[in-house]
Amino acid sequence: MTSATSPVSAAAPAGAKPATMAQALQRALRDAMADDPTVHVLGEDVGTLGGVFRVTDGLAEEFGDDRCTDTPLAEAGILGAAVGMAMYGLRPVVEMQFDAFAYPAFEQLISHVSRMRNRTRGRMPMPITVRVPYGGGIGGVEHHSDSSEAYYMATPGLHVVTPATVEDAYGLLRAAIAADDPVIFLEPKRLYWSKAAWSPQAPAEVEPIGRAVVRRSGHSATLITYGPSLPVCLEAAEAARAEGWELEVVDLRSLVPFDDDTVCASVRRTGRVVVVHESTGFGGPGGEIAARVAERCFHHLEAPVLRVAGFDIPYPPPMLERHHLPGVDRVLDAVARLQWEAES
Repeated sequence: MTSATSPVSAAAPAGAKPATMAQALQRALRDAMADDPTVHVLGEDVGTLGGVFRVTDGLAEEFGDDRCTDTPLAEAGILGAAVGMAMYGLRPVVEMQFDAFAYPAFEQLISHVSRMRNRTRGRMPMPITVRVPYGGGIGGVEHHSDSSEAYYMATPGLHVVTPATVEDAYGLLRAAIAADDPVIFLEPKRLYWSKAAWSPQAPAEVEPIGRAVVRRSGHSATLITYGPSLPVCLEAAEAARAEGWELEVVDLRSLVPFDDDTVCASVRRTGRVVVVHESTGFGGPGGEIAARVAERCFHHLEAPVLRVAGFDIPYPPPMLERHHLPGVDRVLDAVARLQWEAES
């Protein structure tokens, strides 16, 4: 579990109050449902209980159980129902309790959700948002701590986004619900309780999906990351100052579509890149990110692109979790190797 501080400090907007990421997500759902009667929330325990992480708390009481609906424990059926709702003109927001719980729904996701717009030549969009709590850091057991973003990234037709701040939790979820294409909305569990001074953005202020952001400027190397690994990279960047390194940190926010422009602009400034994420190294997002950097920014690289990732094993039990997740020391080791590669 993270500390109760936000991974990014910024000037608080007027009227801002302390809020957690979970509260910002709940507010985004509430505001979307209030603004648009076609928005419906469905999933296991989202109604009476308010969700395992209480992100849907109070929605059933305010909007009724016909718009915030408890479902059976049947993920394929939940997503199949969402497909029918979208075909009928609704905007369903599906909650999968944990990342690995979504696996039984992959048939619906791959065969129908991701393909329907193309299959109908654009006549039938799929404005479905699938909320997926993912990643480790909370001592969860197998199936409760997976980082399966690579599966979604490899499925054409899906947008894949993940917030790392309270502000982005609200803004990206509003943007996802408003999108006419299906969005996999990955929520980093260990950041649910992170806090920041925040006030909801007006609809006109919500950024569209597909834009990365530089969270920390530097010139020695670029750390490319997202979601739960952002606080790790920011801490590593601060620690690297003692070695005389000024690390730039890029928060992708959106894995699909990918913001090549922001990433390549950073690479041109630094010439060195480390990609950091909890998913596995082999076949993980870092390989695709490294390939895109090599294709677009090769002549600006002074060393090979390195990856710091989870190990290529099923997620370990809680007592081994801290050894499995990328930490500050592993990030700094990669940066030191970059310096050696560039100088050799």
